[in-house]
Amino acid sequence: MKVKKAVIPAAGFGTRMLPAAKSVPKEMICIAGKPAIHYIVKEAVDAGIEDILIITSRGKTAIEDYFDYSPELEMRLERSGKLELIEELHAIADMANITFIRQKELKGLGHAVMHARSFTGDEPFAVLLGDDIMRSETPVTKQLVEQAEKYSCSCVGVKKVETSEISKYCSLGVKALGDGLFDVQELIEKPTPDKVLSNYAILGRYVLTSGIYDLLENAKPGFGGEIQLTDALNLLCRKERMLALEFEGERFDSGNICGYMEASIQLALANPEISDWLKNYMKGLDI
Repeated sequence: MKVKKAVIPAAGFGTRMLPAAKSVPKEMICIAGKPAIHYIVKEAVDAGIEDILIITSRGKTAIEDYFDYSPELEMRLERSGKLELIEELHAIADMANITFIRQKELKGLGHAVMHARSFTGDEPFAVLLGDDIMRSETPVTKQLVEQAEKYSCSCVGVKKVETSEISKYCSLGVKALGDGLFDVQELIEKPTPDKVLSNYAILGRYVLTSGIYDLLENAKPGFGGEIQLTDALNLLCRKERMLALEFEGERFDSGNICGYMEASIQLALANPEISDWLKNYMKGLDI
């Protein structure tokens, strides 16, 4: 089992980032000099992914433009002698083989993932949610890919969340195997307090087998009237083995203003070109 394809759902309205997301795709909002989607694609590439499908919707052509060449801009940069910028822009466009498809109706994450069936076929594939920015020594997706390939099964990335927060996520029933690895026995989306299985929740990263597709296509609307990926995963873990890995690294929810600010500050501090400036600036603030 080799994982060479990734799917990035990026079709949502971005309501948590309004009013900015009204005219700018939330995936294109800048974080420390690069749009959020850049970090997601780079993580997939660094995990050894060769082909990426980005699922978009109306009003999100800026994402496609970002991963394309821009002849007019490049001509202007060439006339200005800024050849290094042209090389940087080409490197972005050439990061991976990127395909785009539109989700014409927004019916939930499970519905979005269904659109990838013709792209992935019978191959296993990674799913990276565009709101979740990860910072880790080893890319989180690579951590999951290594376990999925080792055990030839699906593997989801999890962390413990506060009891007061678990209702915002899915909750997993798991059996510990050691070294942060678990067998997944059950999942529930956005549980009420009496239905919480554990404080472990999936945080935006998955490696899935193609067995998920039949379950999604036959799925009924779940929480919020949407086709929930979690509901299909709950069935998949009963049909075939599924692992959960408590991944190494930090996760920032860039889909809300506080998480966006956290990601912006942390990634700026990790950027050697601006970290010293930012540290000095923050020291000078009267806070």
